[in-house]
Amino acid sequence: MPENLITIGDFIRCGAETFDEEGLFFGHGTDNAWDESLALVLFSLSLPWDSDSTILEQPLSTEEKADITRLFNRRIKELVPAPYLTGEAWFAGFKFNVDPRVLIPRSPIAELIEAQFQPWLVKLPKSILDLCTGSGCIGIACAHYFPDANVTLSDISTDALAVAEENIFLHQLVNRVSTVHSDMFSGLESRRFDLIVTNPPYVDAEDLAEMPREYHHEPEIGLASGTDGLDFTRQLLLEAGEHLNEQGILVVEVGNSSTALEEAFPHVPFMWLEFERGGHGIFLLTAEQLFEHREEFISS
Repeated sequence: MPENLITIGDFIRCGAETFDEEGLFFGHGTDNAWDESLALVLFSLSLPWDSDSTILEQPLSTEEKADITRLFNRRIKELVPAPYLTGEAWFAGFKFNVDPRVLIPRSPIAELIEAQFQPWLVKLPKSILDLCTGSGCIGIACAHYFPDANVTLSDISTDALAVAEENIFLHQLVNRVSTVHSDMFSGLESRRFDLIVTNPPYVDAEDLAEMPREYHHEPEIGLASGTDGLDFTRQLLLEAGEHLNEQGILVVEVGNSSTALEEAFPHVPFMWLEFERGGHGIFLLTAEQLFEHREEFISS
């Protein structure tokens, strides 16, 4: 950073300009250079997001400048996403611990949780499964919005479950939220749920190869799902009905693989959900619909 930078505002502005000049990719909690720079500066100074704008004129000590510069240099030279540099991310209004053992929370499913999955839930769920939980952000946010529900966080990765357990303790939800090591439903036996929500691996081979370098800091097991991105989802559709209660619903994110999914199952009535804050590729099916189309899932 130039030596003539003095204030917090100077560093935020310089960081944003440099990030843009370097062509960094933003998509892990922010979508522009200013917010990315702001996030790193506020974290480095232990300042909250809602700090008054008057802090922009506050001068920085030599040590504070050095700390911010170190964060900026790692973001630029190593292309590490900001949440991995800070160790934290926000989802559905809540803070979560994150590190390279888990994907960085960014799913538009947060908007559905905040709306309590209305109008699709017939009744408030008593049992919720967050399949492929990663950091646990989806399931833990559900626990906050459904205070009478018990929530299960499952994942094939023991590393991811270790992070999820940190977040359970962080949110003081040990009495209602638990983890299960499971490959798909193998570790869940005959358990049934009122709501299954999942942001599983769904990136196809072409998209994976073309992803910005920032994504390659994330665990590939949480992203890649075969040539068309549907390896996991095909098996999920086949098995999920057996783990939903009668009026239960399944909510699944498949992102850009939504086109391939509709081509693979042209007769399945996927309900594609819309989002006010942006996002796409998330469908909803009821337990009844999963059973009605079971033969199609078997033959796929």
